[in-house]
Amino acid sequence: MTKITVAKGDGIGPEIMDATLEIILAAGAKIEIEEIEVGEKVYLAGNTAGIASESWDTIRRNKIFLKAPITTPQGGGYKSLNVTTRKFLGLYSNVRPCMSLHPFVSTKHPIMDIVIVRENEEDLYAGIEHQQTDEVVQCLKLISRPGCEKIVRYAFEYAKQQNRKKVTCFTKDNIMKQTDGLFHQVFDEIAKEYPEIENEHWIIDIGAAKMADTPEAFDVIVMPNLYGDVLSDVAAQITGSVGLAGSANIGEECSMFEAIHGSAPRRAGQNLANPSGLLQGAIMMLNHIGQSEVAERVQNAWLKTIEEGTHTYDIFKEGISKTKVGTKEFAKAVIANIGQKPSILKPVLYANNKALNLPKYIRRPAANKQLVGVDVFVHWSGNNPDELAEKIKRIEYNGVKLTMITNRGIKVWPDGFKETFCTDHWRCRFKPTEGNQVNKANIIELLKNALDANIDTIKTENLYEFDGKSGYSLGQGQ
Repeated sequence: MTKITVAKGDGIGPEIMDATLEIILAAGAKIEIEEIEVGEKVYLAGNTAGIASESWDTIRRNKIFLKAPITTPQGGGYKSLNVTTRKFLGLYSNVRPCMSLHPFVSTKHPIMDIVIVRENEEDLYAGIEHQQTDEVVQCLKLISRPGCEKIVRYAFEYAKQQNRKKVTCFTKDNIMKQTDGLFHQVFDEIAKEYPEIENEHWIIDIGAAKMADTPEAFDVIVMPNLYGDVLSDVAAQITGSVGLAGSANIGEECSMFEAIHGSAPRRAGQNLANPSGLLQGAIMMLNHIGQSEVAERVQNAWLKTIEEGTHTYDIFKEGISKTKVGTKEFAKAVIANIGQKPSILKPVLYANNKALNLPKYIRRPAANKQLVGVDVFVHWSGNNPDELAEKIKRIEYNGVKLTMITNRGIKVWPDGFKETFCTDHWRCRFKPTEGNQVNKANIIELLKNALDANIDTIKTENLYEFDGKSGYSLGQGQ
């Protein structure tokens, strides 16, 4: 018996949660339910987080959280509970299976069956942004080795549990060689531990095009946060309906399972809503906690119901569907099919699956880290890089010399092109001349000299080598 936390949410949430629980309990799920209140009522009672502290205690104690959609009130500084939950509980992996239900749900991709595994905590979603000049703002893209290792290992362990044959990595490491490069590097390292599973890497742009055109070429796809956010919605939509998709958010300690659609308040209380998305989340929950035989019974019964043409209004189509039903009637139809398998759609086989083996991240020994230079970012409204270089050279100190200036990442000095458009945001790279070294005291002196020269420095980025390998990018065109 596994104790789980349940939140029935807002809008259609209570209806689809009741239907989902009725189905999985009828199929033999060994769960004990502890219910909490989250969402709109909590927000409007004055709690901007949408969840009370005692509810956090319940989730953290039970570890498993099945959540219906909630409504976040507009304005008023209310925080997204989904984002907060993922961050607070360390839910590093977002998992979205996207399977075609052709010919019963319309799709251009009748044999699509892929799973998007999205890193859930870092990348650009760290949300660290600054305006630095009149013309330039920045958002920091943070990729960590622990983040990469955990998400990539999860993708391979998931593929192993689900009898999947291939894991594909999407990055843009031809451009972002340090951040996406680390993600790709870790993927290649971990892939070697799973020789029975095929692995491959695609650049994100052509990979996304291929997925949208020929999704049957993929099985499990793992990628950093932003790419995963975009492509998981694309994948769900091209299977036929975002409303049928479930989602798992997995952490080392806790996990949350949900539908990917919203609370649809206009449909609330009318016995119209399709519970399939939340049911898919619950099936993922059952697999995650090792109750895979129950998950298999539920999924096959659900597929059989879809195949029989028993459909809620959102997917009902004349000539394909046979019976239009409400939320409660759909749940009863699935329950009636427990123990049966579909004959046209592909049945699932989960019964021999074991709970996922997810070891905790073990930190590696620290590398030999050596400071080899510094990038000083400058706010300057001029247009001539040669003129700026003459100004910047005046602040050089103790053999640490200006070697390059870039604008929006493009090298504009030395030997820049006059055709290159420049903003007011300049990166000035300083490195020691032969026989000299750079240290943090040198950097402080550079900044003091810049202050004396009335040069507006925005920030610095230290340039390091780790075990002799460069830890920074070259300028584009360098």
